[in-house]
Amino acid sequence: MSPQVLISEVGPRDGLQSIASVMPTAAKRRWIDALHAAGLREIEVGSFVPARLLPQMADVAEVVAHALTLPGLRVLALVPNQRGAEAAIAAGAHKVSLPISVSEAHSLANVRKTPEAMVAELRAVTALRRERAPQMGAELGVEVGLSTAFGCTLAGRVDEDAVLRLAVACAEAGADEVGLSDTAGMANPAQVRRLFTRLRAELGSRAGAAHLHNTRGLGLANCLAAFDVGVRTFDASLGGLGGCPYAPGASGNVVTEDLVFMFEAMGVDTGIDIHKLLAARAPLREGLPGEAVYGMLAEAGLPKGF
Repeated sequence: MSPQVLISEVGPRDGLQSIASVMPTAAKRRWIDALHAAGLREIEVGSFVPARLLPQMADVAEVVAHALTLPGLRVLALVPNQRGAEAAIAAGAHKVSLPISVSEAHSLANVRKTPEAMVAELRAVTALRRERAPQMGAELGVEVGLSTAFGCTLAGRVDEDAVLRLAVACAEAGADEVGLSDTAGMANPAQVRRLFTRLRAELGSRAGAAHLHNTRGLGLANCLAAFDVGVRTFDASLGGLGGCPYAPGASGNVVTEDLVFMFEAMGVDTGIDIHKLLAARAPLREGLPGEAVYGMLAEAGLPKGF
């Protein structure tokens, strides 16, 4: 039986690009192997961006090549534009994700383009998919994560109607899924319920993942709020690594281990072996010696009899 929720691990991309340390390629391979062994079946393994901008991602094609050898794993990569998508397709990625910010200030800081220009990039990527379809063994998945959907550290409040308008524009531009990202860690459960309810009403099955941060301690509460209104795909990062280098103060992805524990304790199947997931922290620590990692479950341990 399929798991009731999909946990999409984003640590090898979102986590690693947000820190100064560069994890060696061999360490990345060991970490991804451990995540796969724990049962994760979608992993964002890197981003196709210029190495001069993100040296942490300079080996992304090698990492994709390794991830493709792991059975049953959907290999996801972030791409900021058509050029990145071309590189991801050449590397063999199964799915690409485009970060499109609702906040123009964040969009300009993050990708140096307006939200409207990023929708044009999305159209170019979906056109590229159609053009390359005969050469690809399987259709490339294209998803959008709407950054700063719940607020922006640069611009402040983000209008919810603007979020929905941009989501519809992305769907019309050919995105398979459009999710919402709490890039700045500003969301609260009532807001999450309201916005995902509206997103699902507008897009139906094309409403995508919840990418939520624990910056202010509300990460799990916000995930539960999203689950309550029908969201079934959640991004998370092992050890809580990550954030956004272009959103000051926005640290702390939801911790994969804590999120999996919450769902499993509720009786919601994730398909993940929590013991092996906790063991995957070891190759993460070995690959990033001295880097802080987080997680309440790792500190407290599993309850007796769990």
